[in-house]
Amino acid sequence: MIAVAQVLGEPTGRQPMKRGRQSFNLQPLRALRAVRRLIADKEDTAQVFEIMRALSGNAIPKGYRRLLSTPEGGRIAYERDEFAERLSDSAWLAQFAPGTVGAAYRDFIAPRGLSAEGLAEESRKIPEADVDAAHPLAWYARRMRDVHDVWHVLTGYGTDALGEVCVVAFSYAQTRSLGFAVIALAGARQFQKARLGQPYGKAAMEAWRNGRSAAWLPAIDYPALFAMPLDEARRALKIAPNSAYQAIPPQYRDRFTEAA
Repeated sequence: MIAVAQVLGEPTGRQPMKRGRQSFNLQPLRALRAVRRLIADKEDTAQVFEIMRALSGNAIPKGYRRLLSTPEGGRIAYERDEFAERLSDSAWLAQFAPGTVGAAYRDFIAPRGLSAEGLAEESRKIPEADVDAAHPLAWYARRMRDVHDVWHVLTGYGTDALGEVCVVAFSYAQTRSLGFAVIALAGARQFQKARLGQPYGKAAMEAWRNGRSAAWLPAIDYPALFAMPLDEARRALKIAPNSAYQAIPPQYRDRFTEAA
C-alpha cells in the first residue's frame, strides 16, 4: 500500500500563501470575448485557455512558489516531469489495477475520446502563450493543464456542461486563478437562465467549497497517486462527495441554454 505521505504535498487547500512580487496584467475585455464564444460553443476548449491566459494574473508564479514550499514540491519541481507524456503512454496507463486512480482515469478518457495531448494541442492555439517554453513557470502551467481530467476523476464530475462548471469552481478554490472563477460564474448563470428548477448554483457552490476543504492538489505526486485505490485517494485528499451535482438528473446536466 502506498503511504499517504508519498502523495500529499501539504495538508489542506486552505493553507495560506505568501504574497509574491511578480504580477501580470489582467485583460478583462479579452476574457469577456472568449467567454461569449465559449457560451456559444461549450466544446470550444481553446476559449478556456484564452480566458485563463487573459485572467491568470499572478496565479501561476504564486502556485509555483507554493509548490516549492511543500514537503514533496521541491523534488517534483526539480524533476520537472512532463505529466502529459505519462498520460499519453498507453503502456504506462495499462499497468494500473482496477479500482485505482489510474484505472479510473483510463476508463474516464477512453469512451470520451479524450487525451492529454489533445488538451495540450488546444492550449497551443492561444497566441503568445509559449506553453512549451523551457521555463519553470511554463512547466507549472503545463502541469496544471495536464491534471484537469485527473481532477474530473478525483472529484467525480462528468464532462457534461454542469460537470465542467463544477470542476472549474473546484479549481478556482484550489488555484485562486480568476479565469476559473469567471468560467464557473458564467456557466452557472447560463444554467440558471434555463429555469429548469434544478439546483445548479448549489452544485457549483458545493464544488467550490469542496475545493477549499480538500488537500492542495497541485502538490500531489500523481504517478504515486495513480496506484492508489480511488476511494482511498479521495479520503486521503479530503475530497468531499459531490452530492448536489449527483442529485441533478443526468439529462439536465447539459441543458446549458434556455428551455424551448
